[in-house]
Amino acid sequence: MKEFSLYFLAAFFEILGCYSFWVYFRLDKSYWFLALGLISLILFAYLLTKVNMQFAGRGYAVYGGIYVISSLSWLYFVEKQDFNRWDLIGSSLCIFGAFVILFGNQKV
Repeated sequence: MKEFSLYFLAAFFEILGCYSFWVYFRLDKSYWFLALGLISLILFAYLLTKVNMQFAGRGYAVYGGIYVISSLSWLYFVEKQDFNRWDLIGSSLCIFGAFVILFGNQKV
């Protein structure tokens, strides 16, 4: 459970960081959003190093599935947009793939 908490927390900070840049450059908001973005992206990178994976590439692959779910959650809760069936089908495939990679590579 700790692993998923780290992955979701990392995803939150990556999305917040990237969204902060989006807000600054696309919505012409304050330059403070750039500072928030940089700090968030540093926290994202740090948190991702704390997951218990032997190889970074495999950890990033699992993270990819978590990121998709987190991005769609951001879409719904922050940007107030509804999911469509393609969002749900695609995210289901991604999270299934992440679980296969995560649990398939655990030592028994």
